[in-house]
Amino acid sequence: MQNSRKTGLQKKNAARPIASAVATTPRRIAAVERKTRETSVKVELKLDGSGRGEARTGVPFLDHMLESFARHGFFDLIVEAKGDLHIDDHHTVEDVGIVLGRAFRNALGDRSGIKRFGEASVPLDEAVCTAIVDISGRSYLGYNVPISQERVGNFQTELVHDFMKALTDEVGMNLHLNLVSGRNPHHIIEATFKALARAMDHATAPEPRLSGVLSTKGTLS
Repeated sequence: MQNSRKTGLQKKNAARPIASAVATTPRRIAAVERKTRETSVKVELKLDGSGRGEARTGVPFLDHMLESFARHGFFDLIVEAKGDLHIDDHHTVEDVGIVLGRAFRNALGDRSGIKRFGEASVPLDEAVCTAIVDISGRSYLGYNVPISQERVGNFQTELVHDFMKALTDEVGMNLHLNLVSGRNPHHIIEATFKALARAMDHATAPEPRLSGVLSTKGTLS
Protein backbone atom coordinates (compact mmCIF):
# COMPACT_ATOMS: atom_id res chain seq x y z
CA MET A 1 0.00 0.00 0.00
CA GLN A 2 1.38 3.42 -0.99
CA ASN A 3 2.24 5.73 1.88
CA SER A 4 -0.09 8.72 1.64
CA ARG A 5 1.90 10.85 4.08
CA LYS A 6 3.95 13.68 2.55
CA THR A 7 7.51 14.32 3.61
CA GLY A 8 8.57 17.77 4.86
CA LEU A 9 10.16 18.57 1.50
CA GLN A 10 6.99 17.56 -0.35
CA LYS A 11 4.92 19.75 1.91
CA LYS A 12 7.30 22.67 1.38
CA ASN A 13 7.20 22.29 -2.39
CA ALA A 14 3.41 21.97 -2.36
CA ALA A 15 3.07 25.26 -0.49
CA ARG A 16 5.39 27.13 -2.84
CA PRO A 17 3.53 29.05 -5.60
CA ILE A 18 4.51 28.33 -9.17
CA ALA A 19 6.43 31.24 -10.68
CA SER A 20 4.72 32.91 -13.59
CA ALA A 21 6.53 32.84 -16.89
CA VAL A 22 5.08 36.24 -17.75
CA ALA A 23 7.06 39.22 -16.48
CA THR A 24 5.02 41.71 -14.50
CA THR A 25 4.65 45.17 -16.00
CA PRO A 26 5.38 48.16 -13.73
CA ARG A 27 2.19 49.93 -12.75
CA ARG A 28 3.57 53.39 -13.64
CA ILE A 29 1.19 55.20 -11.32
CA ALA A 30 1.72 57.61 -8.44
CA ALA A 31 -0.19 59.49 -5.77
CA VAL A 32 1.56 62.45 -4.14
CA GLU A 33 0.38 64.88 -1.49
CA ARG A 34 2.14 68.02 -0.26
CA LYS A 35 0.99 70.41 2.45
CA THR A 36 2.52 73.73 3.45
CA ARG A 37 1.24 76.80 5.28
CA GLU A 38 0.38 78.23 1.84
CA THR A 39 -1.12 75.29 -0.09
CA SER A 40 -2.41 71.74 0.07
CA VAL A 41 -1.99 69.79 -3.17
CA LYS A 42 -2.89 66.20 -4.11
CA VAL A 43 -2.06 64.57 -7.45
CA GLU A 44 -2.93 61.13 -8.78
CA LEU A 45 -1.23 60.15 -12.04
CA LYS A 46 -1.35 57.15 -14.34
CA LEU A 47 1.13 57.30 -17.21
CA ASP A 48 -0.57 54.64 -19.33
CA GLY A 49 -4.00 56.18 -19.23
CA SER A 50 -6.69 57.27 -21.64
CA GLY A 51 -6.54 61.02 -21.19
CA ARG A 52 -9.00 61.48 -18.33
CA GLY A 53 -8.25 64.67 -16.45
CA GLU A 54 -9.90 66.28 -13.43
CA ALA A 55 -8.44 69.44 -11.92
CA ARG A 56 -9.83 71.44 -9.02
CA THR A 57 -7.24 74.00 -7.99
CA GLY A 58 -9.31 77.13 -7.48
CA VAL A 59 -7.59 78.64 -10.52
CA PRO A 60 -9.97 77.97 -13.45
CA PHE A 61 -7.49 78.66 -16.24
CA LEU A 62 -4.94 76.31 -14.66
CA ASP A 63 -7.65 73.64 -14.39
CA HIS A 64 -8.33 74.02 -18.10
CA MET A 65 -4.62 73.68 -18.96
CA LEU A 66 -4.13 70.61 -16.72
CA GLU A 67 -7.15 68.82 -18.18
CA SER A 68 -5.92 69.62 -21.69
CA PHE A 69 -2.46 68.34 -20.73
CA ALA A 70 -3.94 65.04 -19.51
CA ARG A 71 -6.10 64.65 -22.59
CA HIS A 72 -3.37 65.22 -25.14
CA GLY A 73 -0.73 63.25 -23.23
CA PHE A 74 -3.08 60.28 -22.65
CA PHE A 75 -2.40 60.54 -18.92
CA ASP A 76 -5.06 59.85 -16.31
CA LEU A 77 -4.71 62.77 -13.93
CA ILE A 78 -6.52 64.06 -10.85
CA VAL A 79 -5.34 67.31 -9.26
CA GLU A 80 -6.83 68.83 -6.13
CA ALA A 81 -5.42 71.98 -4.59
CA LYS A 82 -6.34 74.55 -1.98
CA GLY A 83 -4.19 77.61 -1.59
CA ASP A 84 -3.95 81.20 -0.42
CA LEU A 85 -5.73 82.58 -3.46
CA HIS A 86 -6.79 85.63 -1.43
CA ILE A 87 -3.15 86.73 -1.77
CA ASP A 88 -2.63 85.67 -5.40
CA ASP A 89 -2.41 82.56 -7.58
CA HIS A 90 1.37 82.18 -7.50
CA HIS A 91 1.76 79.73 -4.61
CA THR A 92 -0.98 77.45 -5.90
CA VAL A 93 0.23 77.38 -9.51
CA GLU A 94 3.86 76.77 -8.55
CA ASP A 95 3.04 74.13 -5.94
CA VAL A 96 0.82 72.23 -8.37
CA GLY A 97 3.84 72.13 -10.69
CA ILE A 98 5.98 70.77 -7.85
CA VAL A 99 3.56 67.97 -6.92
CA LEU A 100 2.82 67.03 -10.52
CA GLY A 101 6.56 66.79 -11.14
CA ARG A 102 6.99 64.52 -8.12
CA ALA A 103 4.16 62.32 -9.36
CA PHE A 104 5.91 61.89 -12.71
CA ARG A 105 9.19 61.12 -10.94
CA ASN A 106 7.55 58.48 -8.73
CA ALA A 107 5.55 56.91 -11.56
CA LEU A 108 8.71 56.58 -13.68
CA GLY A 109 10.67 54.84 -10.93
CA ASP A 110 14.27 54.25 -12.05
CA ARG A 111 13.26 55.25 -15.62
CA SER A 112 14.14 51.84 -17.01
CA GLY A 113 12.72 51.06 -20.42
CA ILE A 114 11.46 54.54 -21.38
CA LYS A 115 12.20 56.31 -24.63
CA ARG A 116 13.59 59.25 -22.61
CA PHE A 117 13.36 61.84 -25.42
CA GLY A 118 10.24 63.46 -26.82
CA GLU A 119 9.46 66.33 -29.15
CA ALA A 120 6.22 67.87 -30.39
CA SER A 121 5.00 70.99 -32.18
CA VAL A 122 1.37 71.95 -31.68
CA PRO A 123 -0.65 74.67 -33.41
CA LEU A 124 -3.72 76.41 -32.06
CA ASP A 125 -5.05 78.82 -34.65
CA GLU A 126 -2.31 81.44 -35.10
CA ALA A 127 -0.15 80.08 -32.23
CA VAL A 128 2.48 77.35 -32.61
CA CYS A 129 4.64 76.04 -29.78
CA THR A 130 7.36 73.39 -29.69
CA ALA A 131 8.32 71.27 -26.66
CA ILE A 132 11.49 69.17 -26.45
CA VAL A 133 11.93 66.82 -23.48
CA ASP A 134 14.83 64.75 -22.17
CA ILE A 135 13.98 62.83 -19.02
CA SER A 136 17.64 62.67 -18.10
CA GLY A 137 17.55 62.97 -14.32
CA ARG A 138 19.03 66.46 -14.62
CA SER A 139 16.82 69.54 -14.60
CA TYR A 140 17.08 72.43 -17.04
CA LEU A 141 14.35 74.69 -18.40
CA GLY A 142 14.78 76.66 -21.59
CA TYR A 143 11.69 78.88 -21.68
CA ASN A 144 11.22 80.97 -24.80
CA VAL A 145 7.49 81.70 -24.71
CA PRO A 146 7.16 85.48 -24.72
CA ILE A 147 3.64 86.75 -24.03
CA SER A 148 3.04 90.47 -24.27
CA GLN A 149 -0.27 90.40 -22.40
CA GLU A 150 -0.07 90.35 -18.61
CA ARG A 151 -3.22 88.30 -18.09
CA VAL A 152 -5.67 85.83 -19.62
CA GLY A 153 -8.81 86.79 -17.77
CA ASN A 154 -7.65 86.81 -14.15
CA PHE A 155 -4.70 84.49 -14.76
CA GLN A 156 -1.20 86.00 -14.77
CA THR A 157 0.59 84.76 -17.90
CA GLU A 158 4.04 84.85 -16.24
CA LEU A 159 2.90 82.05 -13.91
CA VAL A 160 3.26 79.59 -16.79
CA HIS A 161 7.04 80.01 -16.50
CA ASP A 162 6.90 79.37 -12.74
CA PHE A 163 4.78 76.24 -13.25
CA MET A 164 7.13 74.85 -15.90
CA LYS A 165 10.22 75.55 -13.78
CA ALA A 166 8.71 73.73 -10.77
CA LEU A 167 7.62 70.79 -12.92
CA THR A 168 11.02 70.50 -14.62
CA ASP A 169 12.98 70.58 -11.37
CA GLU A 170 10.85 67.91 -9.71
CA VAL A 171 10.73 65.49 -12.64
CA GLY A 172 14.46 65.89 -13.21
CA MET A 173 14.23 66.60 -16.91
CA ASN A 174 15.58 68.87 -19.61
CA LEU A 175 12.72 70.88 -21.11
CA HIS A 176 12.86 73.42 -23.92
CA LEU A 177 9.69 75.35 -24.77
CA ASN A 178 9.78 77.60 -27.81
CA LEU A 179 7.06 79.81 -29.21
CA VAL A 180 7.19 79.71 -33.01
CA SER A 181 4.35 82.18 -33.53
CA GLY A 182 1.35 83.52 -31.70
CA ARG A 183 -0.74 86.55 -30.80
CA ASN A 184 -3.55 85.44 -28.48
CA PRO A 185 -2.22 84.59 -24.98
CA HIS A 186 -4.82 81.87 -24.40
CA HIS A 187 -3.84 80.17 -27.64
CA ILE A 188 -0.13 80.48 -26.87
CA ILE A 189 -0.40 78.96 -23.39
CA GLU A 190 -2.75 76.18 -24.48
CA ALA A 191 -0.48 75.25 -27.40
CA THR A 192 2.43 75.17 -24.93
CA PHE A 193 0.67 72.74 -22.58
CA LYS A 194 -0.48 70.53 -25.45
CA ALA A 195 3.02 70.42 -26.95
CA LEU A 196 4.43 69.51 -23.53
CA ALA A 197 1.82 66.76 -23.14
CA ARG A 198 2.62 65.15 -26.48
CA ALA A 199 6.38 65.38 -25.91
CA MET A 200 6.10 63.85 -22.44
CA ASP A 201 3.79 61.11 -23.70
CA HIS A 202 6.51 60.06 -26.13
CA ALA A 203 9.39 60.47 -23.66
CA THR A 204 7.70 58.41 -20.93
CA ALA A 205 6.51 55.68 -23.30
CA PRO A 206 8.07 52.21 -23.03
CA GLU A 207 10.70 51.30 -25.62
CA PRO A 208 10.30 47.57 -26.35
CA ARG A 209 13.83 47.26 -27.77
CA LEU A 210 15.42 48.63 -24.60
CA SER A 211 16.73 46.75 -21.58
CA GLY A 212 17.56 49.02 -18.64
CA VAL A 213 17.93 52.77 -19.08
CA LEU A 214 18.71 54.65 -22.27
CA SER A 215 22.13 55.91 -21.20
CA THR A 216 25.73 54.80 -21.70
CA LYS A 217 26.28 55.65 -18.02
CA GLY A 218 23.75 53.04 -16.95
CA THR A 219 21.67 55.53 -14.96
CA LEU A 220 19.33 58.46 -15.51
CA SER A 221 20.12 60.51 -12.46
